[in-house]
Amino acid sequence: MTQSTGKRLLQYALTAKKTFIAALLLLSIGVAAELAGPFIAKSMIDNHMLAIEKPYFQTSSSEDAAEYNNTFYKRGDRFAPDEAKGQEIRLLQAGRSFYFINEPVAQPEGKRTYRDGALHIQRGDQEAVYPAVKLSANELFSFYKPELPGIYELVGLYGLFLVISIFAEFGKTYWLQSSANQVIRKLRTDVYAHIQRLPVHFFDNLPAGKVVSRVTNDTEAVKDLFIAVLSNFSSGIINIIGVYVALFLLDIRLGLVSLFIIPIVVLWIVLYRKIATKYNTIIRSRLSEINAIINESIQGMSIIRIFRRQKQSNEEFEKLNDDYLKYQNKMLNLNAFTSHNLVNALRSLSFVLVLWYFGFGSLDGSTFVSLGVLYAFVDVLGRMFQPITGMVNQLANLDSSMVSAGRVFTLMDEPGEPVTDGTMPRYKGNVVFKDVSFAYKKDFVLKNISFEAHPGETVALVGHTGSGKSSIINLLFRFYDPQRGTITIDGQEVTGIPKQWLRSHMGIVLQDPYLFTGTIASNVSLGDERISRERVVRALREVGADKLLSHLPQGFDEPVIEKGSTLSAGQRQLISFARALSFDPAILILDEATSNIDTETESIIQDALEVLKKGRTTFIIAHRLSTIRSADQILVLHHGEIVERGSHDELMALGGRYFRMYQLQLGAGAGGGTELPQAEPAQPPAAALQPSIKQA
Repeated sequence: MTQSTGKRLLQYALTAKKTFIAALLLLSIGVAAELAGPFIAKSMIDNHMLAIEKPYFQTSSSEDAAEYNNTFYKRGDRFAPDEAKGQEIRLLQAGRSFYFINEPVAQPEGKRTYRDGALHIQRGDQEAVYPAVKLSANELFSFYKPELPGIYELVGLYGLFLVISIFAEFGKTYWLQSSANQVIRKLRTDVYAHIQRLPVHFFDNLPAGKVVSRVTNDTEAVKDLFIAVLSNFSSGIINIIGVYVALFLLDIRLGLVSLFIIPIVVLWIVLYRKIATKYNTIIRSRLSEINAIINESIQGMSIIRIFRRQKQSNEEFEKLNDDYLKYQNKMLNLNAFTSHNLVNALRSLSFVLVLWYFGFGSLDGSTFVSLGVLYAFVDVLGRMFQPITGMVNQLANLDSSMVSAGRVFTLMDEPGEPVTDGTMPRYKGNVVFKDVSFAYKKDFVLKNISFEAHPGETVALVGHTGSGKSSIINLLFRFYDPQRGTITIDGQEVTGIPKQWLRSHMGIVLQDPYLFTGTIASNVSLGDERISRERVVRALREVGADKLLSHLPQGFDEPVIEKGSTLSAGQRQLISFARALSFDPAILILDEATSNIDTETESIIQDALEVLKKGRTTFIIAHRLSTIRSADQILVLHHGEIVERGSHDELMALGGRYFRMYQLQLGAGAGGGTELPQAEPAQPPAAALQPSIKQA
């Protein structure tokens, strides 16, 4: 049973846990530094700006004291324990002015008015009256002057925390993206490595464009998860935790009132993902199909234009693209309808509750809080909605990334072939098929096949399309294993030999050879360090490639673009011959290597073939029978069975199916390449016959 997508993503995240932890640590520091701001503001308001209404006492010292009418006054909480306090006075605000009261005030809370040289404080049904003198601006400032050093200190502290948050944000962003890139590099490497291990038949029914989409687009979407989504959710969660800690520190009642936000956000995320996952699954699938159709169109562009299929191809693409757009718009509607609307509704609701609870409660004094606490609360609560907005806005990316990750892991869950390190000594190449039967699905395409190929012999496989020629080669390479019978090489069953070891001493030359982007020399060695430059050059010269490639400006270092489209069929074929020769295989497979070659080039190819076959067990899939007259053994296949076997002369003397095939081709022209008219439905494409003979 496979693990959940979330757990597997966590395992990949742990591969870069040091940088992730460092990023989250800096994130926490940055959040703490930002949330320190409201507390500094609270202290500035309650302890300095509004603290002027606290009791003042006469003092003989001018230190930390305000001077009024040639008398010094100091705030009560500024006196040393052993310092004497004089007459108590109060400064109270009414309207926009402050008033000096030369006596204690028992209950300063309430509605204040100034008239007839006295300050009236109305509290419920009771009214207190105190003689008061209005302070001028300069007189009021003299009481604020002792508070300035403390205010400057808090401003400096605020600036320090601001600098810390800036550096923490930079470090968090850098390390988070760095760790995300490390994770995606590993994920993409693992996916590509797993693709190399997948059995060949897996690719028979899966378009190349869909595989490419999973390795590129889907892993890139997962990268967004680790960068944007993880960043916003991590900072959001840490911010919210920090906000609630701050709220409870400010006032427990404030924190309790605000707790209703959390279950609403969690419930919304669950409901959103339930709807969005359905849409995103279709969106990623359509994107994969679009990549597949683009890849197929580019590969077959010449056929599309020759048969004037541009309109039909375009209509097929537009249909897919329109469906992709439809579901993208559904996601857009979902996001537009929910994201900002939810956050704005929560923000408004929370402020309404706070104002209602503390506003109305303060009238009777039951829930009174200081102005500094209320300001800090509003500031802190407002800061909580910024990370909630960031989290909500990333929900679309979160769901899309999770769907993409699921698609990537689905591909990685496909059973792959085991990889065995090391190699085996080069075998001689004595191949024996004994009562081999094989089916790709239900119907057998090979039935009771038995033959033996001795080292150094050439065995030709002939027959109409679908007769089973390529299937024999697929079994020999162990791209598939037979349902019945045994295949041995030098007396050892191939099923007991690791596939990579087996293939390391096999080579193949395809009818349409595949060349990789690089140079001629790199296409011969395929980057194998065991094959030296001298060996590459010797192989090219031995197959006669220097005769056809000598005119190229850079010789054997001439650049080769994808598939070698700038080279002729003969040049590509000779390069593939040199490739096979440089790897020195014990068993060589030739898939009608001369069928696409002109007559002049064919003589060079035939000479190269003789060099190539020397000392090896060679299997030739033949359509042009004139090219296999010298074969040691010819196997004639019909409907998956060997109906005739022998040398060319023996089969011609027999006068059977081979004789009729040969006469038919001879009558049509030896170079016609005509096959028997009775064609059977072909087995799954021989995608198995890969161009590389490197160890898999």
